Amino acid sequence: MTVSEKASYLKGLLDGMNYDQNSNEGKLFAAILDLLEDLALSVQDLEDETAMLNEYIEEIDEDLGEVEKDFYECEDDCDCDCECDDCDCDCDDCDCDCDCEDCVEELECPACGEMIYIDSEEIEHMEKVICPSCNAELDVVCNDCECDCDCCCDEDDCE
Repeated sequence: MTVSEKASYLKGLLDGMNYDQNSNEGKLFAAILDLLEDLALSVQDLEDETAMLNEYIEEIDEDLGEVEKDFYECEDDCDCDCECDDCDCDCDDCDCDCDCEDCVEELECPACGEMIYIDSEEIEHMEKVICPSCNAELDVVCNDCECDCDCCCDEDDCE
C-alpha cells in the first residue's frame, strides 16, 4: 500500500466514524488528514522525479561509457585483452601480458633473448635501452627510418 493509499484509507475511516467535524477533535482530525494527503502527494511526486532522474543518470552513464571507450582506445583501435583496471590500453602502465602490437614496440635482447616491450611513443626519444634481465645495452632502431641504418630515428639525419 502506498502512502497516498494509506492517507485515503485513514480519511475513509474518519468519514465512516461519523465524527462531528465542527467539534474541536473533528477539526483536528480533519486538519491532520489534509496534511497527510498533502504529504502523500508530495512523496509521490518526489518518487516519480527520483525514478525519472535515475533513468536519466543511467542513460548518461551509458553514454559516458561509450565516450570513455572511444577516448581511451589506442590511436589504431587496438584491442587490449588484458582486462585489468589499470591498463586503459596504455600497455606499459600495467604488469599484464598485453599483446597490443599497435601501442608497443618489441625488442629482443641479443645477449639473453628476452623480449623487451617499449611504448611506441617513448621509443622515438630513446637511443639505447637497457635489458631488465641481463643489463645489456641495446641500440634502438626506429621503424620509421627509410634508410635502415642503426644510427638515427629522424629521416632528416639519414641524408
